[in-house]
Amino acid sequence: MRILFIYWAFEDQGSGLLIQSYTNAARELGPEIVVYGRAVPNIPLNYSTDIDSADAAVFIFEWTTSLLRGDALDLLRLMSKVPRRRRVILDGDGNYNDIVRIDRDYNHVDSRSHRSWIEVCDSLTDKICQPTLHPIRENVRTFLFYCYNPGWELPLDVRQKEFGLIYVGHSKFRWDSMYRVLRAVEPIRDRVGRVGVVGHGWGALPPWAAPMQMEDAYYTDGDYLKKHAVEILPAVSFGRVIDWMSKATVNPVLTRPTFNHMQLVTPRFFETVASNTIPVFGVDEAYAREIYGERAVELMLPSANSSERLMDMYERPEHYAEVVAEIRAHLAVHHSQGVRVQELVEIIES
Repeated sequence: MRILFIYWAFEDQGSGLLIQSYTNAARELGPEIVVYGRAVPNIPLNYSTDIDSADAAVFIFEWTTSLLRGDALDLLRLMSKVPRRRRVILDGDGNYNDIVRIDRDYNHVDSRSHRSWIEVCDSLTDKICQPTLHPIRENVRTFLFYCYNPGWELPLDVRQKEFGLIYVGHSKFRWDSMYRVLRAVEPIRDRVGRVGVVGHGWGALPPWAAPMQMEDAYYTDGDYLKKHAVEILPAVSFGRVIDWMSKATVNPVLTRPTFNHMQLVTPRFFETVASNTIPVFGVDEAYAREIYGERAVELMLPSANSSERLMDMYERPEHYAEVVAEIRAHLAVHHSQGVRVQELVEIIES
């Protein structure tokens, strides 16, 4: 089976590392996975423009339903070659739902945007999936497309790190979650050492924010970051994400308020666990247990005594490395890309 992924890829954001790993995992199991488009030098994905030999099409919709390269004729060719029953949508941001607004976060700007998203998805296929164990709409299937690759794993040695804490990811709708972590750091700031954030939007609005009216999405408190000596570092390519997370003893696993509400998983849920670091889960406890297993609670940032939990990680890193190793084993069994490739084939053929 030859599966065509349709995806708007970026060098330094999105799901590029995961998608490239899907190509490798599929190759070991028999199917072939390619990304529709022409090769891009700085985005090392398995690109192809061969539509004729495609047996299935998977539309990976995160922030948009548009095609990055190509036009309506490309879409028409895709539709004519791949029948509706063999098309699948992965609605990565949960936009195929009613409008959800939590704090500053939202899945649609207005009803027009919402209606357009629903219409596009319904026009393409009946197989609409979301990366959650608890879809809200009855016609949405669970498919945890974002998953774990044991091949990403680095040996765990969380001593003598360049940073005490680092977050690798953009600020989009994540300031409140990051602020909660930084407040926990405050009482033990001298013990933590260097603290950094890597990605777009932490120090200044990214260039696309204002034209897209997304100023609120990238809100951060620059004075607070400066006061607490948080280093703001530029975004890195997706191939370097795990290496960068491995520069710190501790890495928060953050999510948007709407994602927490819809219980969506993201690539960072799994990349962080594979890194040479201690992940700290900033999501609801039940949500974390379902994905990571029972020991996830030991890596939670509790609402009370959060500073004590962080301090314990710096004082007993070997203990927490053992917890991470057990969670890695759980993910390798239940949430590996090999498991997901098989599930995807079943969805296509259903």
